[in-house]
Amino acid sequence: MKIRKGNINDLTSVKHLGQNTWKQFKDELTNENWNKLSKSLSNENLYKDLLENSISFVCENETGEIIGMSFLVASGNPTEIYNSEQCYIRFVTVSEKYKGLNLGQKLTEECIEFAKNSGEKKIALHTSEFMDKARYIYGKLGFKIIKEIEPRYGKKYWLYEMSL
Repeated sequence: MKIRKGNINDLTSVKHLGQNTWKQFKDELTNENWNKLSKSLSNENLYKDLLENSISFVCENETGEIIGMSFLVASGNPTEIYNSEQCYIRFVTVSEKYKGLNLGQKLTEECIEFAKNSGEKKIALHTSEFMDKARYIYGKLGFKIIKEIEPRYGKKYWLYEMSL
């Protein structure tokens, strides 16, 4: 398996990965909230925007299939969650078939390393109460919860941050 920078040519593959992998959370949400999340995951513009406006990392298996992804948005791009001083990680996703190989951690570490080398000072991400494995990895890597944010899809979410 290898990790490389993603590009717009990966659009179909990352959309497929996002749609299929996030199905694991269907039973964690109400039908209404799952339908909202599923609709978002089906929106090609979500992935196109991430591929065009962030640094993307994809992990390929031995046949070249994309089995993991992460995205790093540079500081200076504030949202309702992130301030302009934070760069932030989005959408760390690993195929169910490849869970347990630390790929999510490796993809997160790629984002951290790129941010450090780019002179970023703070890196952030958000995650939910139903993403236990992700929260464990983020804590292990040194991220700290800085606040609870507005619930999404009927679930608690937290903003994590790490100084670089």
